[in-house]
Amino acid sequence: MNRVDIGAEGLELPGWAERAAEFAAAVCDKLSCDNWDLSVLFCDDGFIRGLNRRFRGKDEPTDVLSFPLGETFTEDGERRYASGDIVISLETLASNSKAFNVDKDEELRRLLIHGILHLKGYDHATNAPEEEMLLLQERLLKDNWRLLT
Repeated sequence: MNRVDIGAEGLELPGWAERAAEFAAAVCDKLSCDNWDLSVLFCDDGFIRGLNRRFRGKDEPTDVLSFPLGETFTEDGERRYASGDIVISLETLASNSKAFNVDKDEELRRLLIHGILHLKGYDHATNAPEEEMLLLQERLLKDNWRLLT
């Protein structure tokens, strides 16, 4: 069973956070991630900008950052995998949803999938839609989930 811990920094934990955790766990299941422990942190632009500056050298907010951990451990006789952390700026998510003309729910699901794919080892050189990782992301996005409503 996959476990997802949800938190917030610089804002209140959204009421839909538990549904987001369930969605992230379901994405992990679809990707055959077994016994993953995953952390998702929702934040404001100021917080993610600081992380982006510190870890990527980019002094600007971004929508999602992934921080792979990749450690295996045993808990109560069960092998578990500490996959890492995903950080999502809800402010940039809202801006992106307007810029890309998609609703916030779809953009949230896209960012969760994107972060999980990075933790799973996928990467992309560009944001071109034909990138393998981004094609997989969009296929996973087609599943019928609603998180914010």
